[in-house]
Amino acid sequence: MSVHLAPEPAEDPTGSGGDPRSLRSEPSGGNEPADEFIDVSDVIERFAAAGYLADQRLATTVFLQSRLGKPILLEGPAGVGKTQLAKTLAEVTGRELLRLQCYEGQDETTALYEWDYGKQLLYTQVLREKIGQVVADTSTIAEAVERIGAEESVFFSERFLAPRPLLEAVRSEQPVVLLVDEVDRADEALEAVLLELLAEYQVSVPEIGTFVATHQPMIVLTSNNTRDLSAALKRRCLHLSLDYPESARELAIIKSKNTGLSETLAAKLVEIVRGLRELDLRKAPSISEAIDWARTLAVLGADELSSEILADTANVVVKYDRDLTRAIEALPRLVDPNAEVPDHLHSHGHSHGHGHGPHDHDHGDSGLSGQATRAAKDQPGRHASDYYGAPGSHNDAGTRGGVSPGQGNRSFKPRGGSGKRPF
Repeated sequence: MSVHLAPEPAEDPTGSGGDPRSLRSEPSGGNEPADEFIDVSDVIERFAAAGYLADQRLATTVFLQSRLGKPILLEGPAGVGKTQLAKTLAEVTGRELLRLQCYEGQDETTALYEWDYGKQLLYTQVLREKIGQVVADTSTIAEAVERIGAEESVFFSERFLAPRPLLEAVRSEQPVVLLVDEVDRADEALEAVLLELLAEYQVSVPEIGTFVATHQPMIVLTSNNTRDLSAALKRRCLHLSLDYPESARELAIIKSKNTGLSETLAAKLVEIVRGLRELDLRKAPSISEAIDWARTLAVLGADELSSEILADTANVVVKYDRDLTRAIEALPRLVDPNAEVPDHLHSHGHSHGHGHGPHDHDHGDSGLSGQATRAAKDQPGRHASDYYGAPGSHNDAGTRGGVSPGQGNRSFKPRGGSGKRPF
């Protein structure tokens, strides 16, 4: 078989029939999904119809991806819509979404492929009699091993190949959207594995050959900026940095989700959330958390945003105890800059046994503006080495790293040797 991408001619231009170790799939001949955007405005309209409000810059990047056939790399803080963009892209183009969730210590067996050893063993047992016939007339062990070795390609064929998301995206008979989520959490070795796919839309399997995509996947990579990505990976992608939207757009996003909160209160809530993001928090409130807060307040029947009801529900958007203390202390000022802070809000959290250190309430007032503080927190390497689970570090639970190798094995490897995909 010859190897080709969908846009190229099916015939082998050299007339040689191609590399015998190369694999290809002929086009399915089915209807292609509607992934050809007319223009940038078409992207904005179709995404809006699917509930995703894309700005001009983001829509332009998506349009260029569809025309240039290049992957998109989205970088920015958590919760600004990077992952949701890939989901919406799959929805509006009619493609299947394949997702690779990255984590520390990940290797190619959870990203590319692995061999279904259980199935290989089962076939060996079933074919034991036939194997006996193959070596029946051999007189030495070396001769028997040589005879069996000549048949080993039978057990290292596509029949026993267990594809993972990267290989599955290439082998898919239908066009897909491939989401490589939080690639910055994985080790640099995984970036090297990705390079071949990102540049040539192909995956090499040493025992078999090279799989080249018939239908070029639309690839979206996301990063939360916990570390710098390699230049080799970045230059293969259309790069876009996403940040929290301006207040008018964030209000439009909240309104589009039908939270049940009135427009007046939603507008006030947006300003309060934006004020919380200006604080020196370990994790700033995301857009999705702001939506959850609006829904929470609507469920509670809030007819005004008082510091008391916001303090009672602040845990919806603030996820760490120290952050919660800082947020609650700031809420009265955010609600009304002239308000006096009640004593019970000042003392919140001090007697709950959370173990705050002596510097937990030091807000780090260095004279920087809130915008400068926010920008500084989005720089790679801004956190301590144990924040995201650096090798050899310990998190609050005493476990090593963000996800231990054991957890990764349990989450991603097949159980009982069944070889079934966990994706």
